[in-house]
Amino acid sequence: MKVKLRSYLILAVPAILLGILIGYITANRPTQTSEEDQRFSTSKAVVRTIVEEELIQLGEQQQTFQRLEVEVTDGDFAGKRFVVDYGRTALHPEGQIFKPGDPLLITIETYPDGTLYAYFSDIIRTEPLLWLTVGFIILILLVGREKGLRSLISLAASFAVIFLYILPAILNGSNPVWVSIIGSIAFLSVTQYLIYGWTLKAHTALIGMFLAVVLSTLLASLMLQLTHLTGFGTENALLLAQLGGQTINLKGLLLSGMIIGTLGVLDDLVIGQVSVVFTLVNSNPDLSLQSLINRAMIVGQDHIAATVNTLVLAYVGASLPLLLIFTTFNLPFMLAINREFIIEEIVRTLVGSSGLVLSVPIATFLAAYIAQHAESIQKKAPWLGSQLLASEQDQK
Repeated sequence: MKVKLRSYLILAVPAILLGILIGYITANRPTQTSEEDQRFSTSKAVVRTIVEEELIQLGEQQQTFQRLEVEVTDGDFAGKRFVVDYGRTALHPEGQIFKPGDPLLITIETYPDGTLYAYFSDIIRTEPLLWLTVGFIILILLVGREKGLRSLISLAASFAVIFLYILPAILNGSNPVWVSIIGSIAFLSVTQYLIYGWTLKAHTALIGMFLAVVLSTLLASLMLQLTHLTGFGTENALLLAQLGGQTINLKGLLLSGMIIGTLGVLDDLVIGQVSVVFTLVNSNPDLSLQSLINRAMIVGQDHIAATVNTLVLAYVGASLPLLLIFTTFNLPFMLAINREFIIEEIVRTLVGSSGLVLSVPIATFLAAYIAQHAESIQKKAPWLGSQLLASEQDQK
């Protein structure tokens, strides 16, 4: 079926407005920098000459040390040349050395007397990341077409809520849990209605997700209390705690991270389960409520098995270095997992998986009741929209 020009225009307008809003707020956001921060600046540079290169012993490992002459290519120091050391004081990946023409990032320190000193900061990785992002967008549009465009707009809206509301509110001292719940409901609403349309199914799925988020939050809060987690289990948390002028509830931040971490999978799981229930009712309107729930739960159990496995593997994949550290502890198993940075990940995984499991019966019971009363609901409140999702309306 051909996508109408009007549909593209309807989608393009909010996309353009959203892009303008993000750009405006980001460009005009006030920044707070201390005198200490003003001493340092990070700039792009390019290697001009390898001044020195030799093999050195660093701890128990040998690695290549380089002294590089680099030229700054942006910022206030553009055109200036510095000599920076690479590999003298810190280990670097084996075989990762520089040659003339390679780009890199350097940090420039300005001393009180005006003297400048440059340090190697990092490798520039943004160009391949940009190409990967462009390829991802093209792939989504080619395969998903209009629905792919809807999903990209909803993704942009989700990032807008996270970066323009959730993170600034947390940095300003607001309760991370309430901020995350409000922000989550906001971008879940945008996602649901943008992709699936203003329909009874989308309303049902959104209510189901809200209930699942609330229950997951209560479970996570209980587990944080029982396990006495403080939120100080990682280096990133300690760095946040040491930032001057910032009052951040790290325990609440840990809890909000658990909430947001489950939302992506929760979205797909709940809308799938709601769709199953409505499809069963449309194919057999004579099904009793109990029979409808039993049949839908068969599909839901398959969803649970696949999704929980996916979620656990995703957490494990992201935590492989942590697992390696865990295996090196010369401690009994129960003492090893008692470490806060390890138990944080275990609680995160179990809470996220529990929230997904709870969402299936919640969505099933809610959808079963609403689907069986859909006609009367639409007669009383026609403004709630059709029973069909946007994708099903397109097929018709």
